[in-house]
Amino acid sequence: MTVLVNAAGMEKFKRFTDLSFADWQRVIDVNLNGVFHCIQSVLPDMVEAGWGRIVNISSSSTHSGQPYMSSYVAAKSAVNGLTKSLALEYGPSGITVNAVPPGFIDTPMLRKSEERGYLVVQQNIDTTPVRRIGRPEDIAAACAFLVSEEAGYITGQILGVNGGRNT
Repeated sequence: MTVLVNAAGMEKFKRFTDLSFADWQRVIDVNLNGVFHCIQSVLPDMVEAGWGRIVNISSSSTHSGQPYMSSYVAAKSAVNGLTKSLALEYGPSGITVNAVPPGFIDTPMLRKSEERGYLVVQQNIDTTPVRRIGRPEDIAAACAFLVSEEAGYITGQILGVNGGRNT
């Protein structure tokens, strides 16, 4: 395997003091440890091939934090750091490693967050320069570019797909 897009994500949506260690660990396991395991499983093939592309989906919430999402923000921030470190470590082997932190994308996780009162989608649309919510296809397009030959000189980058809204 010479292309990997790590796109798992989940959150517990709890006040930090209400977050059990088991909740914390589950979010870290899915959002960070899952990335670790997937990358470790494909890197030997990529190194042997002398070519590879890794794209990690992080989150725009890593720029400024997000209430009720401390474990998620911590995990996705770590994904950004891992991305930059692996880009330096494996660039000489022909492997690029980048991250895509989505902004407000119309996903079940976003809708669940709105239902629970943690955010108002329309308010976020109103403060996004392109004045719309993102679509999963927007993220897919960025990933498709980053795994292409044309992106061979791009590594260690955090490519925000956020409609211009950086927080």
